[in-house]
Amino acid sequence: MRIVIALDSFKGSLSAPRACAAVGEGLRAAVPAVECVLKPMADGGEGTAATLLAARPGGHWIPQRVQGPRPPHEVTAGFAWFPADATAVIEMATASGLPLLAEHERNPLLTSTYGTGQLLEAACEQGARHILLTLGGSATVDGGVGAASALGWRFLDARGGAVPAGGGGLNAIARIERPAAERDWPTVTMLCDVTNPLCGPRGAAAVFGPQKGATPAMVAELDAGLANLAARMRADLGRDVLDLPGGGAAGGLGAGAVVFFHAQYAAGITAVMDAIGLKDALAGADWCITGEGSFDSQSLDGKVVSGVAEVAQAAGVPVAVFAGQAHVAPDLCRARGIHDVRALQVPGMPLAESLRRTPELLRQTAADWVRGRSAALPTARCGV
Repeated sequence: MRIVIALDSFKGSLSAPRACAAVGEGLRAAVPAVECVLKPMADGGEGTAATLLAARPGGHWIPQRVQGPRPPHEVTAGFAWFPADATAVIEMATASGLPLLAEHERNPLLTSTYGTGQLLEAACEQGARHILLTLGGSATVDGGVGAASALGWRFLDARGGAVPAGGGGLNAIARIERPAAERDWPTVTMLCDVTNPLCGPRGAAAVFGPQKGATPAMVAELDAGLANLAARMRADLGRDVLDLPGGGAAGGLGAGAVVFFHAQYAAGITAVMDAIGLKDALAGADWCITGEGSFDSQSLDGKVVSGVAEVAQAAGVPVAVFAGQAHVAPDLCRARGIHDVRALQVPGMPLAESLRRTPELLRQTAADWVRGRSAALPTARCGV
């Protein structure tokens, strides 16, 4: 019996690698002969680098001391490095992310992506031919100006001086100058499932600014600043990103990376599945187990569970979902090739208890599940 285990993290309690390991332990405790193939998953946001390190052999973490989201303070960040194909995985949140700030420090007029630019520089110096850049968890709304500044781009005011760091300096940009010697960039792929444009009611400032500490007045200032940045990009660089889908990701870093680093977009879940070889792992499998903390309607819309289920269904492999909570109708599950759903939080169990006991509950759920399924393999395949 061969089972592919491809879970996302259980937010607030367990990383994806640890969640997959717990399921594998439970399966083998109940049926020692079961073959477990662990493929920890992520959707291209926070945790992607660690997930890929756990799922791909030969990689390692390269730490870097860089500027944090509130200059001049520094943080220890880094990137995942896979020398076999010279690929670097950079999570912008490790250098410029919201979790790095106390609540009273959150102010997107002052926060900068400069540290993310330093990570990009370090990856290039390492010899990267391909960079995967994840955009989730940003503390910034600077349009990627900080990251570009770290790589030699200059953003000047009307007097020819450098504009202040952070989103508060965007309105002052009167001219953009290219680096003195532009590098030959590796392929940069942004992992992003956000389609918001740079500006306007659905833009970076209006939609994401408040969660980063922006007041209504700040939102208006930031939105005007991003519009000014877009105007300067068009006038000075000949690039129009005002209506670019995804341009508003990570406080406008999505648009900035396209212009300054020649980056391209990719759906996070698809890029991760390709990077870890999930499709190949599913060939000949009897079951695929996926899951996350809360299995709800959003789980079937571009998240880990939906992506894994789609690939598994195409391979003819039935899917089971293990989740802290489950709130999806059975008919919707069946339509996606999901044959079984198990919730860890049983009726009457407080949420705090289920979060605390997630590893134990995953092991027990996996053991109970495999005992019931091991005798039913001939009828378990999709389409039967």
